[in-house]
Amino acid sequence: MEVQSHSYFHLPPPPFFLFALAALSALNPFPMDRLNNRKADELRPISFELNYTKWAEGSVLVSFGDTKVLCNVSVDERVPRWLHQSKAGHGWLSAEYALLPRSTETRHAREQKWPRGRTQEISRLIGRSLRMSLNLRRLGTRQLLIDCDVIQADGGTRTAAITGSWVAVNLALQKLIAKGQISKKVFRHQVAAISVGLVKGQPALDLDYAEDSSADADFNVVMTADGGIVEIQGTGEQNPIPYDKLNPLIELAVNGMQDIFLQQQLAILEVADYSI
Repeated sequence: MEVQSHSYFHLPPPPFFLFALAALSALNPFPMDRLNNRKADELRPISFELNYTKWAEGSVLVSFGDTKVLCNVSVDERVPRWLHQSKAGHGWLSAEYALLPRSTETRHAREQKWPRGRTQEISRLIGRSLRMSLNLRRLGTRQLLIDCDVIQADGGTRTAAITGSWVAVNLALQKLIAKGQISKKVFRHQVAAISVGLVKGQPALDLDYAEDSSADADFNVVMTADGGIVEIQGTGEQNPIPYDKLNPLIELAVNGMQDIFLQQQLAILEVADYSI
């Protein structure tokens, strides 16, 4: 697998620009208001702990700052009945998402019978995003079941779940590839997600809970590594989003995603013997 590297060349500004930059910084204190003094375009620390659980075919604990999501992938040699009847030899992928009790500041009760609307919506988003990453016809008559359990929530749980699940799916499919049960061509796209929003009127990347809960607008952006948009979810919380604010938000997400894609690749590089 090739890990793309990017080189950036920063030329020092002329001396007189330094005074202008200092003045602009004094007028715009927003970056200093973020937790840990993050810049507007700066991600929280991201990590992937591979093979976190013993039994799942693919298991990753993904961390976006203080948000931690356990992504387990199970391989089932059966497919849903409706799929078996309509598309012989075609595989499937589905996902479930849950907030565990005390993953939030106050205890989040277990969803005993039926998942809440938000839970269903996020589960479907994760499933749609990960299905986009695979050629399901090459998966054979089997399905991948993804369980995303939030063990600690501090904003961006759905984007962390999508990003970590892509790595976990790779771990699970690598085992099938090694056994000769499926082809490497099962992979179509590398997929990840990130949040952006307007906080105090300014674009910000990878919102934590404090920022997300007070944002003027927030978006979740799911992308492929080759620049394709899988899905965008966006909401103006208090007022409609000005049109001229939209493109800067999406551009901020696209730029931030490049580092996430690289970190995903580096995470699986240690154990992968195939190229995506």
